[in-house]
Amino acid sequence: MVQSQKSDQSLKHLVAPFRGDHVGSLLRSDRIKDARTQKLAGEISAETLRLIENTEITRIVEKQKEVGLQAVTDGEFRRAWWHFDFLEGLEGVEGYESDSGIQFHGTKTKAHAVKVTGKIDFKNHPMLEHYKFLHNIAGSHTAKMTIPSPNMLYFRAKIENELYQDQNQLFHDLTQAYQKAIQAFYDAGCRYLQLDDTAWAVFFSEQGKEQIQARGEEPEQLQQFFARSINEAIAKRPSDMKITMHICRGNFKSTYTASGGYDAVSETLFDGLDVDGLFLEYDNDRSGGFEPLRYVKRPNLQIVLGLITSKFGNLEDPELVKRRIADASNYVDLNQLCLSPQCGFASTEEGNILTEEQQWAKLRHVLEISDEVWK
Repeated sequence: MVQSQKSDQSLKHLVAPFRGDHVGSLLRSDRIKDARTQKLAGEISAETLRLIENTEITRIVEKQKEVGLQAVTDGEFRRAWWHFDFLEGLEGVEGYESDSGIQFHGTKTKAHAVKVTGKIDFKNHPMLEHYKFLHNIAGSHTAKMTIPSPNMLYFRAKIENELYQDQNQLFHDLTQAYQKAIQAFYDAGCRYLQLDDTAWAVFFSEQGKEQIQARGEEPEQLQQFFARSINEAIAKRPSDMKITMHICRGNFKSTYTASGGYDAVSETLFDGLDVDGLFLEYDNDRSGGFEPLRYVKRPNLQIVLGLITSKFGNLEDPELVKRRIADASNYVDLNQLCLSPQCGFASTEEGNILTEEQQWAKLRHVLEISDEVWK
């Protein structure tokens, strides 16, 4: 099946998302971890930490180039969390020490959360400078920026601003802030932006649906709110900017928060979002089958199959991965498929349970397999 569909140079696909791609976060180096600990203890200054981050980010960007990736990220080396760090940089949003961490399968994160205390807006966000540094060292490679989707603020934040008891006002200010953010990253040179989103996973299981109802909401209405939030946030993006979304089931110390396939939300995800690509987790049986991909109707929507796990170091059987790509191509044309790890390697600074060398081996594995499939 795979071989029969390789017909022309269009399969090379030289724009983002790439045939062999990655979600973004990378294992924090010991030097980064030590420096962050020293900064927290008051042993080094913020400037010293920044210089160490610059050095380590430069190193891992060069390593990504050496591995063969077309898109390079800063590994989220300046962040403790994949989402809270960005959200706290928005106007009207604050971080705070919560009573408990986020529950994962068999473990919890450290206690931290965000709350909305003022009017949400995007101004002078520190991650603009983070992106500019990455852009300057990316060279001929594509600098990829990752930020949480607007749904993450709605779903994770404690809302203390009385103004936002009106959901419509919250929706308006939040999507306006993201429109400003997208334009600001574009003006800084960004042409490949990824929205990361764990909120969609709440629709994948009965337990998740019960969680929605416990919030006083209905699953169908929340689906539509999430979709409108994404589409409105990206509605004014420049035509030469690619925006993808990674749909995640949780990633902390090689464990997870959610299970279940895409079935219950497949029409909304695959035929209702205006993104240019979707990074999907398909690394194990918890992710369900490829059948929901039948709702992919747009020929310009790229589906990035996360068939390589970032949670453990063992390399997948390449022939099995190729067969799974072939299976997926029964629902989506091979020309619209790409390959990546199912998630990043360190959604939080703690990272998954594998070594840095295993991480690079995983990324090489992605690229070697993609090169064979899309020759």
